[in-house]
Amino acid sequence: MNIHNKIRSIIPINILTNIPINRPMEIHNKILSLVRKEKVVTSSEVASFIGVSWNTAEKYLLELVIDGKIEKVKKIGVNLWLLK
Repeated sequence: MNIHNKIRSIIPINILTNIPINRPMEIHNKILSLVRKEKVVTSSEVASFIGVSWNTAEKYLLELVIDGKIEKVKKIGVNLWLLK
């Protein structure tokens, strides 16, 4: 079990993000639908698509990496995200 899963098992996600518990699942599903459609997306594209800041989009994307649903590819100056 990695540190992120330990934190999630101790602290409910709504305390970590101040977002209702069902809201992150909706956002994760929206992101996954975008990645399925586009095949490869950037953090900025995801931020625009779900209407949040780049940092918030990056957080959601990293949560999906932790869940094993997508993977991150680092290129010079940009993070690319694709289905695992």
